[in-house]
Amino acid sequence: MQHRYTDRLNQILRQVSRSFYLSLKILPPSVRAPIGLAYLFARAADTIADTSLIRPSERLYRLEQFCRLFERHDATMLAELEAALTGPQQIPAERELLASLDRCFAVYRELDAADQARISRLLLTLTRGMVMDLTLFPPEHDGRLVPLQTRADLDQYTYYVAGCVGEFWTEMHVAHRPSLAGWDLAEMKRRAIRFGKGLQLTNILRDLARDLRLGRCYIPLQDLTRRGILPEDLLDPTSIVKVRPVFEELLALTLEHYQEGWSYTQAIPRREVQMRLACAWPLLIGLHTLILIARADNVLDPTITLKIRRPLVYRVILSSSLLVGSNWGLTQYAQRLRRRLPF
Repeated sequence: MQHRYTDRLNQILRQVSRSFYLSLKILPPSVRAPIGLAYLFARAADTIADTSLIRPSERLYRLEQFCRLFERHDATMLAELEAALTGPQQIPAERELLASLDRCFAVYRELDAADQARISRLLLTLTRGMVMDLTLFPPEHDGRLVPLQTRADLDQYTYYVAGCVGEFWTEMHVAHRPSLAGWDLAEMKRRAIRFGKGLQLTNILRDLARDLRLGRCYIPLQDLTRRGILPEDLLDPTSIVKVRPVFEELLALTLEHYQEGWSYTQAIPRREVQMRLACAWPLLIGLHTLILIARADNVLDPTITLKIRRPLVYRVILSSSLLVGSNWGLTQYAQRLRRRLPF
């Protein structure tokens, strides 16, 4: 049964996972299936949280239902959840994912208990970040702009939505890859959390202008007021001169997280080629994205799109594949990119 379901879910995964599918596809089968399933659950939860045609209170209720299904299988609740969500969802791939939650949970129930527990912990943590989005920030397009309050809030948020993924990734690989048996699990999980936080901060900085117009300011009020900036100032692209120092501080923090990500990647045994590549690719693509962000004329301008082109992604994949066995080679590659950042 699992193979029959997995083949179908793999097709959905390819449609909804975008760049993550590259890292997932290269992983050994022992970890690819449970991590891929966890990603589908995460995308389903994210789709629930972002379905703007449903009121935020309704989205919170559906997220709560979704989380309860990891504690106890309830076919009636699952059918109700699918029916409530597929109608409002207009993106075909995401509608198909929501309509396939029964298949996802069927595969989940066939996993061993330890993998089920890891996936359940991950989803319960990820959804806490989604709840933060739905409760701290106003509904989309209602005209208000609400910031996070402190750096601690930003750090907590990036843990909920990405740092915990690094933690899960590490636990899953250590459980299934004997070559990692000698790892200091606590230290590697710490690095993996920083890794995930760095990737999420990259997304936050890249999407800043768009999120502001949805009423969400992820730059903490604490950092803005220290420089005499109001959250509303960020809606005016001419404020970029005042905002740039705060922005560069967050870029520097992102790079600190990346450094932990590189330490994590270099600690992976050289014979674990697939895992090394799956970690190197998002870091290298992330560095290219940070270069785009840092060199952009104005990150507050919503008309500017900051996105890495596909040919560049392919070059990153090729170059890193040639260097994957060498920590020195990967480090030199990353340092060349780092030197292109203008600070």
